Amino acid sequence: MRRLHHSDRGCQYASAAYREALDRYGLIGSMSAVGNPYDNAQAESFMKTLKVEEIYLAGYETFADVTSRLPVFLEDVYNARRMHSSLGYLSPKQSEDRLAQQAA
Repeated sequence: MRRLHHSDRGCQYASAAYREALDRYGLIGSMSAVGNPYDNAQAESFMKTLKVEEIYLAGYETFADVTSRLPVFLEDVYNARRMHSSLGYLSPKQSEDRLAQQAA
């Protein structure tokens, strides 16, 4: 499975060497739109939430700690239980479930 790496439009992230490194490690590069800083704000908001609600509290000591605990936070907390104002104060799972029910 390929993973997404989001960044701003800094020249270091657009360089051929950086893009080749992303590809080498199986990452897909994603950048904010030209002249539009607002889509980057969503990524920055997510990173703030991740740091405050998980990383600072978890006391990670090794990369193995990160790889074992981070997916649990993302699936069991961020996606399943944490309310998101942009989704009408539903979790992403609740929002998807509601959309699936409406489509059925």
